[in-house]
Amino acid sequence: MTTCLALALAVPQLAAADEYRLGSQDKLTIRVAEWQTVEGTFRDWTAVNGEYTIGPAGTLSVPFVGEMPASGKTTSEIAAAISQALQRKLALADRPEASVEMAQYRPFYISGEVETPGQYPYVPDLTVLRAMSIAGGVRRAEGQRYARDMINAKGEFDVLQDQRVRLIVRRARIEAQIADKPTFDVPKEVADDPKLASIVADEMAILTADQKNLKLRLEALDDLKKLLQSEIDSLQKKIVNQQRQVDLAKEQLSGIGSLAQKGLVVNTRVLNSQQTIADLEGQILDYETAILTARQSISKANQDAIDLQNTQDADLATGRQQAEADLAETMLKMNMHTGLMAEAMSGNPALQRYRDGEEPTMTFSLVRMVDGKTSEIAASEDTPVLPGDVIKVKLAPMDSQ
Repeated sequence: MTTCLALALAVPQLAAADEYRLGSQDKLTIRVAEWQTVEGTFRDWTAVNGEYTIGPAGTLSVPFVGEMPASGKTTSEIAAAISQALQRKLALADRPEASVEMAQYRPFYISGEVETPGQYPYVPDLTVLRAMSIAGGVRRAEGQRYARDMINAKGEFDVLQDQRVRLIVRRARIEAQIADKPTFDVPKEVADDPKLASIVADEMAILTADQKNLKLRLEALDDLKKLLQSEIDSLQKKIVNQQRQVDLAKEQLSGIGSLAQKGLVVNTRVLNSQQTIADLEGQILDYETAILTARQSISKANQDAIDLQNTQDADLATGRQQAEADLAETMLKMNMHTGLMAEAMSGNPALQRYRDGEEPTMTFSLVRMVDGKTSEIAASEDTPVLPGDVIKVKLAPMDSQ
């Protein structure tokens, strides 16, 4: 009894943790990239990049790294461990950048009085009520149709409400990026949402990462242009020096030519002077060709910078349009489910208690593995569900029956 009570008290803390803790069956997307200082480009480690699954022993197997513990760690901790291991094992001067994202959470399970019990993919911010909605809602029974309709509509409405908040914050983040702002203000229409802080943090991370990525790529192109301009300046100085040598060689040839006409100098010396002048002028042409090539590279770098900015602007405009469209669709669905809840309550007056905030006539419990031990705890509609949980749903008779 003491163990169950302690676990029940721990549920909100686990669900409210800043970062998700990994476990067996979680799938991760790992990407590793290395900045090439000389070339001014990023190089992807295609041999490492890909999707990985945490094994039953809670370990992750990554090329060049080997088996590494993953269970109980966060994605950022795994990314840091991979970067350090690659630098250490391959004796790299610079540490490669690794990113680790959740590709798929380990599943959750639901049983009891639901339409389709079984195994389902886990999604973030899952609650018992949302899990029931995913499983088709309460199993239909005689005299309980309105209760089922009410629960389903309420579950869908809660999911859509969460989606609405995320879309509004996403739109604000995109508008800030379009305006080239380092941050964005929280929209007033969602200021009271309890999950707003985590949603804003996620969108701020995206904004910061996108702006940092663009800045690094533009700075790399600027460095390349400076290097090419320095090369052009050096070549121009060489051309000036080379031209002086050509002028001196021509003066020397003019003097030798007069002596040759008088028979005082052999013709071989005249030919040698002419060959020297031709070689010097050929080198000048080579320098001028190199300058043209460098200028073409500068023009290409300028165009690449313009293309980078234009591509981001186009992507942001498309993202904003998509967010607006998704938000409009979400609002329509929310209105529809509001109508469904009103219809369900009109069909069964006992359902009025749902609108008044009373508990539904159902009981829930979660079966969860903690520290290698399985425990069952009481739950409610709003109880957070974690990956690997088993949800038990029991439907109690309604008061009116």
